[in-house]
Amino acid sequence: MDAADTARDLGDYDTFTFKTASATVAGGAAGLILGSIVASWRDIPAVQRNKPLPALQNTLKVMGSYGLTYAVVGGTYAATESAMEVMRNKKDLWNGVAGGCAAGAALGLRTGNLQTGVGACAAFAFLSGLVDTTGNTTKQPSTREYLPYQRGPGGHQN
Repeated sequence: MDAADTARDLGDYDTFTFKTASATVAGGAAGLILGSIVASWRDIPAVQRNKPLPALQNTLKVMGSYGLTYAVVGGTYAATESAMEVMRNKKDLWNGVAGGCAAGAALGLRTGNLQTGVGACAAFAFLSGLVDTTGNTTKQPSTREYLPYQRGPGGHQN
């Protein structure tokens, strides 16, 4: 392990189970939120016809579908990345690339479309590699400090 790996050591939060479970739950929550937004756009005509129950059922179905899809993608990414880290005994960008490709393949399986799976595999792998290459950030650090108070002489608060 090098200095960067040591600095990123998260103890109990760095286990295969925790990473996979947290990514699955976070993905599912994000999918439920997005699903509710998408469903609200689709259900407007049914609500206008004074039929609230079919609209609610459709909303829940769309939310569940989005939630499940995002949970599968997030869980697959985290599980594959963690498994690669354990198998290779390294923390590097290739773990994330493999995780991204597996997540894209899972999306393809979920949608039942091979082209979607191949395209998502390439896109997720590229984006994961890009984020890992840039140090988990997509922007340059700012050298300017934004503090809610003025600094006085010697760096102390006024």
